[in-house]
Amino acid sequence: MNPASLKLLIAGVAVALILAISATWKVQDWRYSGRLAEQANAHLSDLAKIGSAAADQIQAEQSKRLALEQRLTANDQTHHKELSDAQTNQARLRDRLATADVRLSVLLDDSASCSPVPAASGAGGVVHGRARAQLDRAHAQRIIGITDAGDRGLIALKACQAYVKALDHP
Repeated sequence: MNPASLKLLIAGVAVALILAISATWKVQDWRYSGRLAEQANAHLSDLAKIGSAAADQIQAEQSKRLALEQRLTANDQTHHKELSDAQTNQARLRDRLATADVRLSVLLDDSASCSPVPAASGAGGVVHGRARAQLDRAHAQRIIGITDAGDRGLIALKACQAYVKALDHP
């Protein structure tokens, strides 16, 4: 073999080797591209499922929150009405006390009475039963104020209990 043909043979083998490597590289590229595309599609599918599940969970939580807000609003309106009604009733009672429409009285202990003679009835009517003493208007107003504060406190306590119950049992 002469050196020129040897060089030509080596060049031919090198070209064939380069073509084989290039073809192998291209085939591998197609195979891996296909696998990468499959993996990318699987990944996108998984992400879509996760996103859908998260959206469903968010929707469920929002529905629960909305229902709780509606229950709390209804409870608040109920307790506000109760408080308003109690205040109106107290105001009416105070007005009736101020105009002497109504008088507060307390029962007297029978042992406190020294006289066996029953008390004389006034012009307003006949009192049957145990003896009573009428309270001064100022004291009656103070008593009404105290009961008003107590009523408001009980209504507020009831509202707080309903609020906590609504939060505990959605």
